[in-house]
Amino acid sequence: MRANPRSGSPPSCVIVEDDDRLRPVMAGALSAHGFRVREAGSVKDALLMLREQTPDLLLLDVALPDGRALDVLNVVEELAPTPRVVAVSGAAGPDESFRLAERGVRAYLKKPFSLEELETVVDRALSEPPDLAPHLKSAVGLIPIKSVEEKVRSTMVPEALARAKGNRRVAARVLSISRQLLQHILRRA
Repeated sequence: MRANPRSGSPPSCVIVEDDDRLRPVMAGALSAHGFRVREAGSVKDALLMLREQTPDLLLLDVALPDGRALDVLNVVEELAPTPRVVAVSGAAGPDESFRLAERGVRAYLKKPFSLEELETVVDRALSEPPDLAPHLKSAVGLIPIKSVEEKVRSTMVPEALARAKGNRRVAARVLSISRQLLQHILRRA
């Protein structure tokens, strides 16, 4: 597993899992790979942790004693920078899995799983970009291309600035554009 932090510090992870035996095993595996791990056993605890500090990675059980993963994702959408999210479940159906993917879940880990599977999924969630093609194809004829371009800018630029803690030079590097182009985009906004 390659830890892929957003800054020079070790990457952080919040594990939201109600199984008191599984949660520490997951935490131990991620800690051994350099993650700073915090653990939550409920939606309530997860929301408190997420409001304190945004992690790089969120491992999120789909079914929790006091709610569902979607309850947590409502708050995740408001965070900047947005953590990478991996859903974990033994019971999520196709409809719920689809809704989770629509809400930004990068990977899905079906219980029971091995530590090797956990490492592979976390590695993929942190290092591989999502496939945007299906979303863009489904938008053809429904959204003008100019609106898509604006949505991309209005989403990616603030996220890059959040990851760069406001540093425009770093944000431009994250976006793979020149600092001058970033300045131009920000002036137009």
